[in-house]
Amino acid sequence: MARTKIAVLISGRGSNLQSLIDAAAEPDFPGEIALVISNRPKAGGLERASKAGISVEVVDHKSFETREDFEAAINHALKTAKVDFICLAGFMRVLTAGFASDWRGRLINIHPSLLPSFEGLHVHERMIQAGVKIAGCTVHFVSADVDSGPIIGQAAVPVLPGDNEEKLAARILEQEHKLYPACLRLLLENKARLLGANVIYDDTVVATGELINPPTN
Repeated sequence: MARTKIAVLISGRGSNLQSLIDAAAEPDFPGEIALVISNRPKAGGLERASKAGISVEVVDHKSFETREDFEAAINHALKTAKVDFICLAGFMRVLTAGFASDWRGRLINIHPSLLPSFEGLHVHERMIQAGVKIAGCTVHFVSADVDSGPIIGQAAVPVLPGDNEEKLAARILEQEHKLYPACLRLLLENKARLLGANVIYDDTVVATGELINPPTN
């Protein structure tokens, strides 16, 4: 049975890319990473992909006069690789509404907060400043508005006394590495799917438990 071809778009070190590479290496995973694209020529994630035997391509946004031209080059690479699905993993460029529309239902992202709270940048610092007691991460479909597409899955962590930006980011990142491959698997197995503005799940997808901070017992 053919596996779904996936492209991962990155801008940096590629730690979430690595979690997807590791997941896709499992024999029962329903997708394969066919291409990694970076808008930055020196992104560390390119080396991760190359070591895993994955095709890489650099589409430097600085080489294009418009966002549309930049995205056209990305689309050309995606179509050449016959990609069916896109994962954004630390891709630090805002995509146009046209691109998001063209790939609707096949374009997902991971964000280091419990959306719809704390969208955008400097997330960990802002959460600490706001005094939240529970933080986390979100996998969502990409829409025309930044960090606002339908939510696929979320993972939560407590904000601990003495946390700084780095400590909180590290705790959330551990959950990102678990959540992203799990959500991708659900989508590729059609156990989660986009219906209108929401994500619906197969009956076999059951959530249990609770997270309370500070603890009540």
